[in-house]
Amino acid sequence: AEDTRHSGPLLRHYGSNARLFAAHQHNEEAAAQQVIARLAEGESVALVVDAGTPAVSDPGARMVARVRAAGYRIVPLPGPCAAIVALSAAGLGDGHFLFCGFLPNKAGQRAEVLRGLAEQPCTLIFYEAPHRILDTVAALLAAFGPTRTLVLARELTKLFESIHACPLGEAVDWLSADGNRQRGEFVLLVSGAQPQDNAVEGERVLKLLLAEGLPVSQASRLAHALTGVGRNALYQLALRLRS
Repeated sequence: AEDTRHSGPLLRHYGSNARLFAAHQHNEEAAAQQVIARLAEGESVALVVDAGTPAVSDPGARMVARVRAAGYRIVPLPGPCAAIVALSAAGLGDGHFLFCGFLPNKAGQRAEVLRGLAEQPCTLIFYEAPHRILDTVAALLAAFGPTRTLVLARELTKLFESIHACPLGEAVDWLSADGNRQRGEFVLLVSGAQPQDNAVEGERVLKLLLAEGLPVSQASRLAHALTGVGRNALYQLALRLRS
């Protein structure tokens, strides 16, 4: 169990006396060896995480790999997954999505990851904690522009569940207007990049800015902010136009 203090009371509530031991991100390798040893003795072992599905932004992937490599069968059980729950209520796209989990803590690394995702046409799904939500939404705005839709799904399946959709350009103000909106665990869903029509508009705006004499970096940054087209793509285009 990811945390025996959480899983233990639940199991006892349903009359289970199963023996528990911890298996989390800090001891997963050692826990995997313990699981393999118990399986070798003929026992059955179940992996439980606190609030989700093992190996989906939760511990479990390394253990599954080690147990399978030892020759034992892995049997998955359907369970809760916040990303899928949020996607079903978001109303974005055609079902194609990219699950990105948690973004890096450091601002520079976070921005680099988001730049690499800016041209993805599918819905992007992120997890986020309350103490980072404002910084992360601001980073999404900087990377993707103000026009793409952001769905903030908070405290899913819990008492204070809320799901709010708005343009990325309005999200920081919406969160800041009420401190309660920043509480709880978040799933963030961003609509995918638009195809050629948005790119054409981005190129048109970029050419106008370059014609006004703006430097390449400033022109690409402004064109990105105005159109939502990926900043890196606009920067490369600006270099070609200037050469």
